[in-house]
Amino acid sequence: MKVFGNILLLLVLPALLVSCGNRTEAEAREKGVEIWFGEFVHDYGEIPVGSDGSYSFKFKNLGDSAIIVNRVRSTCGCTVPFWPETPVEPGDSARITVRYNTAQAGAFSKSVYVYSTAANSPVKLQIKGRVIPAEDNT
Repeated sequence: MKVFGNILLLLVLPALLVSCGNRTEAEAREKGVEIWFGEFVHDYGEIPVGSDGSYSFKFKNLGDSAIIVNRVRSTCGCTVPFWPETPVEPGDSARITVRYNTAQAGAFSKSVYVYSTAANSPVKLQIKGRVIPAEDNT
């Protein structure tokens, strides 16, 4: 019986962890979140050297006033963020685009912090994956 309990825990735990990190828009509203991201982590999987390392995280203003994204800071010079220069009005959506430099092969995991006028600022976003050499790209 103990083995069954351990197996059940191993099957349920990953689902619980995923659901905690990606709460729904309705749950975010209930918690008073103003700047809401549908996802916080993007996994590129395996991507070839020299490929486009861009990804856009969509966010929505759940607050009652415009949100201004003041800055977006990455943890490494190999990750360049882009963000909206104009205020995002209540109910509107916008994107934070992150461009990872895929010039070198290897695994990566980088964070980007979004600073804004929202009450739940800053928000941490992550990208990860593995850049594979051209000869492995078949």
